[in-house]
Amino acid sequence: MKARLALTLALASLWHRKKVLALVCLTLTLSVSLLLGIQYLRTEVKQSFTSTISGTDLIVGARSGQLNLLLYTVFHIGDATNNIRWSTYQSLKDDNRLAWLIPISLGDSYRGNRVVATDENFFKHFRYGRDLPLELDDGQWFEGVFDVVLGAGVARSLAHQVGEQIVLSHGGGRTSFSNHEDTPFTVTGILAPTGTPVDQAVYISLDGMEAMHVGWESGVAIPGRTITPEQAKGRDFTPDAITAAFVGIDRQILTFRIQREINQFAGEPLSAILPGVALSELWRLMGQFERALLGITGFVVITSLIGLVAVLLTLQAQRAHEIAVLRATGASPALIASLYILECVALALAACVLALGIGMAGVSLASPWLLANYGLQISLRPLTPEEWALLTSVPIAAFTVALIPAFSTWRQSRRLGFGEAADQ
Repeated sequence: MKARLALTLALASLWHRKKVLALVCLTLTLSVSLLLGIQYLRTEVKQSFTSTISGTDLIVGARSGQLNLLLYTVFHIGDATNNIRWSTYQSLKDDNRLAWLIPISLGDSYRGNRVVATDENFFKHFRYGRDLPLELDDGQWFEGVFDVVLGAGVARSLAHQVGEQIVLSHGGGRTSFSNHEDTPFTVTGILAPTGTPVDQAVYISLDGMEAMHVGWESGVAIPGRTITPEQAKGRDFTPDAITAAFVGIDRQILTFRIQREINQFAGEPLSAILPGVALSELWRLMGQFERALLGITGFVVITSLIGLVAVLLTLQAQRAHEIAVLRATGASPALIASLYILECVALALAACVLALGIGMAGVSLASPWLLANYGLQISLRPLTPEEWALLTSVPIAAFTVALIPAFSTWRQSRRLGFGEAADQ
């Protein structure tokens, strides 16, 4: 009965001061939305990050650190320390323990986007997310020497369509003064968005990579020695070397044995890394910054709660008459003090509910835009236990800070000479 009375009085008090407390609730709602949004985004980005590549058991490249090998093969950041010979790739390909190999050759760019030379196995076997295959939004995978397939982000940002011709640039920099103008490529396909670095790359054949470099020395085209697409017909463009290879193993139990054998390969120094392990290490290095951001957001919520306490303490002087009336009608100091706690917790709960609504609407509206403009795939999903814990901590924190004005009110109401019988 007393609990019901206290709740009724608290709601009436909140409604009576709705204008002031609405602003406090708005501030708290925005703070909780920021806290929950950062945690939600952190979880989604981590999931997207760790799912950049899946289904690939090993990445093989020239001897290098595993993070460097991961960065330039998967994220297209940085450059390889060296190439691996084509004969070495053929030796790996002849190993019957390997289910498939995807050759990767890097070195050129297109308007700041990395050019990746590969073959049909990339489209067949490369997986991302939860073992999702690549799909084409338009056109088909390249077949000819001078065919090119664009990632979704490249096609969107540069407004390219199937059938257009593009000229690739020599070197991997964002700005290049050496272009392969004699060998334009025709866009034959555009990949569907994946939310991974695949969207920001341009894909050509290994033959195409070799053909457009005929007559080039030290990054410069030698006049009269380059070839045109017509001259390239019928010629053999087998590469001498590639940058790296993605490897799928037939029997997963052999992964570590094969990795060790590749790392000890006698023909040339190689490195074979486990993509999942390398991704975990990279995220561990990056995770310090996002945890710091989450901590700062937590302080924002705490500051909002302190602001709520300051408002309640300020309003306490205006509620002296209200407290006197409640004491005169038999309300105990404990009942009056509980009103502050109920008000704080009610405001915190309202802020949490509003934050959930804002978050759901924000994710629904921003998800297509983030995927289209930044290649970041964020989906609407149920909250994780960690996110529920963060959300639950807000009313608990509100209850804790509400003890300050509650104790002050309890002391003030005890000084009044009314309702002593109700205390006993």
